[in-house]
Amino acid sequence: MSYVKNPTPDEVKGKIAEALSMVKDTGKIRKGVNEVTKAIEKKTALLVVVAEDVQPPEVVMHIPILCEEKGIPCAYLPTKKELGAAAGLIVPTSSVAIENAGGAKELVNDIIKRLPKK
Repeated sequence: MSYVKNPTPDEVKGKIAEALSMVKDTGKIRKGVNEVTKAIEKKTALLVVVAEDVQPPEVVMHIPILCEEKGIPCAYLPTKKELGAAAGLIVPTSSVAIENAGGAKELVNDIIKRLPKK
């Protein structure tokens, strides 16, 4: 997709899903484009995850750019369905932001270290 600036390495994708599962129970996740955009603009997001299969791409195209401007790490998962399931939703979602890592703090920090640098 045109909005995927730096693809997330495959070994990190599994860790992202694991971290989101942990954070949904012990931390705080913002779900959906509007909530994620607010978290980025307020600089409360620790890590933003965007689905790669969003149609039309214009819906999430601004998120990686905002993340870059605010210095917030941005990662990608292949599908909205996978991202929604990892965040504990029964519906697909195009983006999520981790605001409080809770019990997954070390895992989230490890993911951030492994993401490609811009």
